[in-house]
Amino acid sequence: MIIGISGGTGSGKTTVANRILESVSTDDVAFLQQDSYYRNLDEMPLDYRQQVNFDHPDAIDTELLVAHLRALKAGQAIDLPVYDFKHHRRLPETRRMEPKLIIILEGILIFAEPRLLAEMDIKVFVDTPDDIRFIRRLRRDMAERGRTVDSVIEQYLATVRPMHMQFVEPSKRLADVIIPEGGHNMVSIDLLSGKIRERVARERARRAAQLV
Repeated sequence: MIIGISGGTGSGKTTVANRILESVSTDDVAFLQQDSYYRNLDEMPLDYRQQVNFDHPDAIDTELLVAHLRALKAGQAIDLPVYDFKHHRRLPETRRMEPKLIIILEGILIFAEPRLLAEMDIKVFVDTPDDIRFIRRLRRDMAERGRTVDSVIEQYLATVRPMHMQFVEPSKRLADVIIPEGGHNMVSIDLLSGKIRERVARERARRAAQLV
């Protein structure tokens, strides 16, 4: 089962995913983040890389992401890309990921791509007010990605907000489940986690029956 978790930047998507992972055995769940699949820009000068619109679907190597999802569904391991957000490039090393019963795919643009939507069994949208999302992004980009306050604000106004309105917000209508307030909505998360545990138990029982 593939579960897609989308929502705007800073909405709490990763928090929701981590809450689910905490409630389900990691032996049963693989966690993919769309951010790992930004296109490799290492041949482009850094000044030019910094001007790229990273909030547009074209910034994502969707072909590779779809191929990896289908490989995991087919029971094959993948080599997950590792992305350097500070220098906007893909690192040479990769991370091995084994197939699991449940795959959680998280990203702001995953509902904007029909090929990804076709692979999902459950679509979750994390809905959080714009001001809260911006504050969270500001803190994250400064602490984890080496950005300045001015650069975060400039990027937010130039690309993040316009792309959110064009691609992310309209994709909310495609969701099966909408979670307000992100990782703080424990009722919704518990319901979703229960659905996942039920699916895992059913799949284990089916496999056990095949061995008899």
